Amino acid sequence: MPRPRKPSDPAKWPEPCGRCSGHHQIVVRWPDSGICGYCYQQAKRTRGTCACGHEGILPGRVNALPACRKCSGVKLNIDCIGCGNEDEIHSGNRCWACVLAATVARLLTPKEQTSSPELQAIATALKSMKRANSGLTWIQQPHVTAFLRELAGSPDISHAGLDQLPASATREYVLGLLVEHNVLPRRDELNTRFTNWAGQAINRVTTQNHRDVIRRYIRWHHQRRMNQMDEVTQGTFLRAKQSVTVAIELLNWLTEHGAELTAITQAHLDRWQAEGPTTRGIASRFLDWATKTNLIDPNLKLQPHRRGTSPRLDAATQQEIVQNLTHTTRMSPRDRAAAILVLVFGQQISDVVKLTWDHVKVTEDEVTITLGTVEIALTRPLDEPWRQLAATPTHDQTAAHPNSDWVFRGGSPGKHLRAASLTERLSTAFSSRAARLGTLHELTKVAPVAIIAEALGYSPTTIERHAIDSSANYAQYIASLTLPRNHAR
Repeated sequence: MPRPRKPSDPAKWPEPCGRCSGHHQIVVRWPDSGICGYCYQQAKRTRGTCACGHEGILPGRVNALPACRKCSGVKLNIDCIGCGNEDEIHSGNRCWACVLAATVARLLTPKEQTSSPELQAIATALKSMKRANSGLTWIQQPHVTAFLRELAGSPDISHAGLDQLPASATREYVLGLLVEHNVLPRRDELNTRFTNWAGQAINRVTTQNHRDVIRRYIRWHHQRRMNQMDEVTQGTFLRAKQSVTVAIELLNWLTEHGAELTAITQAHLDRWQAEGPTTRGIASRFLDWATKTNLIDPNLKLQPHRRGTSPRLDAATQQEIVQNLTHTTRMSPRDRAAAILVLVFGQQISDVVKLTWDHVKVTEDEVTITLGTVEIALTRPLDEPWRQLAATPTHDQTAAHPNSDWVFRGGSPGKHLRAASLTERLSTAFSSRAARLGTLHELTKVAPVAIIAEALGYSPTTIERHAIDSSANYAQYIASLTLPRNHAR
């Protein structure tokens, strides 16, 4: 990604750049004009085929078209002495890719022993990155360098071996690389993380009796459920942590007030809930389990969370935001594509980030996206950011996503973007939750529950709740049941 340009400053730099016409510092003079630092960097990375047939870097200009050094008369060192290719030079007359390869070899080659197949595989993956400057920038961070050296000295390159190394984001990233490049078998990382977290959380319980209760709650409720899933989702992981944390708070509160869980009363629950934040209502999940396992009186209840109190965007505000999205250049195409799914189709962020290119079809005539079981066509100009994404794929530029098919790929190897990250990015324009609720509220006024649920991938119960809230009258829409399902818009 090119670095952002500072504002043009004619007072400080009177001479305009011959390429961009902006007033920035002129760093080099070539036959066509003086070139600013931004355009100089861009010129060193411009690849293509010159009019003379030369393929490689085209830093110069001839008749306003990119041209090779010979045709344009530009003097520029782009000849790597390592690989012999034309490329941007990093240092020592070597290109970024050659410096990256040398750095990787130095860090991942154990002293006085042969590199293991596992280390060789990860080294090959890092060396082959198409965006070598990104890889080198990452590796040269002191904490990454230190971790890779420690990894090279580890006698056991396995899940168990890596788990013994100090926990860090770098460890998780390298582990993801090893899995994505088939060095290590795939495992459910969130399940593993919850197990490790839970083992430490149990120690926060202040009495042995309550510690045994929490251990059973974790093992027979949360871990059993996770073990039955194909893959634990981020939402399941976070809800489980939250449920256990609140349950521990309740048990420790009971201990402070001289009570055991088995002797808890409604007065205890009312006082505990009244004294703390609204998140204490989450303890109802733990109490439901305690009731099923005959630990407490089944008549004990916490005050339920009130539904329907979340704010939602009105139709006029949503239309204004959608209109702005089709013209703005402040948001990336990827963020605008996600925003359209939330604002127009009421999609949850947790579902948006899981979209793959198998769900999206881009042709000259239309762009379609499969939501739920229905293929929905995007009308212009809503299809524009999706066309940009399809035309400029970037998932194969680093070692993290060698075979990724995610539309919204994330920073972790082989993983999609985290829902929380996308929510935060969209928050500069609107609240994704308020937008989604507003869209569903409006849709239930103009279409039957069954069609909305099937088209957008929701359960009928969820859409029914929104329909009741919006006081929709469905009788007048019976005719819409005959609409072709694959042409929902």
